[in-house]
Amino acid sequence: MVVKIRLARLGCRNHPFYRVVVTDSKTPRDGKQLEVVGFYNPISGKDDEEKMRLKLERVKYWLSVGAKPTEPVEYLLYRAGLGREGGPFEKFSFAALNQEQPTNVDDSKDNGTSPEAIFSIGLQV
Repeated sequence: MVVKIRLARLGCRNHPFYRVVVTDSKTPRDGKQLEVVGFYNPISGKDDEEKMRLKLERVKYWLSVGAKPTEPVEYLLYRAGLGREGGPFEKFSFAALNQEQPTNVDDSKDNGTSPEAIFSIGLQV
């Protein structure tokens, strides 16, 4: 049995309210759940107490026995301080996008102009 921590939708139309539940991955979204571990109210104000509440001890327990959170729940756990170091979406590698390209320092010294000067003047080399 694969256990997931996911959101179950409550509330009426245009006023969603979600429970954070632990359930079998094969059950429907609003089906039978093993345990309710919190709630999330996206409509409430900016006060975190009314917006989200989690039973962190129970969430830690379920994560320790192998439950997998869905992406929205992973983001909520990150906001609650229970996330990974790299953020809620650590499995996506953004590190390759943020790396600077290696520059040839020797080329800029040969010309006698720095890359900053070329950029500010607008010269094309």
